[in-house]
Amino acid sequence: MADSYNQSNKAYRRSIMTHSIIRLIVCILLTIICLFPLYVIITNATRSHVDILQNGIAFFGDFLDDNIGTINSPTKFAGLFKNQFLLWDGYRNSLIISVLSTVFTVFFSGLTAYGLVVYDFKAKKFATTFILAVMMVPMQVVSTGFLQFMYTLHLVGGVQAYIALILPSIAAPAVVFYMLQYMRSSFPLEIVEAARIDGCGEFRTFMQIALPIFKPAFAVQAIFAFVSSWNNYYNPAMLLGSADNNLKTMPMMVQSILSADKLSDYGAKYLVITLSVLPIIVIYLILSKFIVKGVALGAVKG
Repeated sequence: MADSYNQSNKAYRRSIMTHSIIRLIVCILLTIICLFPLYVIITNATRSHVDILQNGIAFFGDFLDDNIGTINSPTKFAGLFKNQFLLWDGYRNSLIISVLSTVFTVFFSGLTAYGLVVYDFKAKKFATTFILAVMMVPMQVVSTGFLQFMYTLHLVGGVQAYIALILPSIAAPAVVFYMLQYMRSSFPLEIVEAARIDGCGEFRTFMQIALPIFKPAFAVQAIFAFVSSWNNYYNPAMLLGSADNNLKTMPMMVQSILSADKLSDYGAKYLVITLSVLPIIVIYLILSKFIVKGVALGAVKG
């Protein structure tokens, strides 16, 4: 009897070890697949144009200084495109839009989801369904009407277009949906009732009681919202297409370089792409612990 138990126990341990090894191998392969394009972009930014053409994939090169000199040269790079690539202006413009859009997206989406979870009203089910329906409508479908409306409000073609790029981020149905699911699974409504009994106002309850509980979910959605806003090319190109180059976002500047036929230096082009994604990489590395914490907490609560 004891031998049979020991054999079954060993077989069970071997099965767990085998499954663990398989999962580890799958995770390693997925990591390599996800990081490989980033590796190619960064390494090519340090290589010469000829080396990239001759050897598509290689290790880091020693032409980084030359590529930096190319994009800073008024004759080789900027002069060809009338200063279409303005690094610090692009960083500034993208940061202003991305940071403010992220704040509006996360705060008002959390506030909306909080209202749908905490309060009972007749149109509650309809409001939830409507938000989910709006989530399925892509921006490209309504872009014509949106652009006409922005023209009517004179929010196109200048610094005033930043308002049209920031304020609509208040309506983020996908973020509301995520917050809604998170709050339903992890937020005890008894806390709200206790706060009301103690005389705490509704908005104060959200800010001082609910918000700290939702911090992991807010952090996760803030990262995704920032990355989405930073990489957004469609809306800024639609609203800032006729603006001065020093008002354009980083994706617009990068696209103007990549689509230009006068510059055939792939090393410089890859360097431009690397500079555009560098802030995203830094922010993600700093805040990645919140993603892991939020996903793990949501799995435990679910």
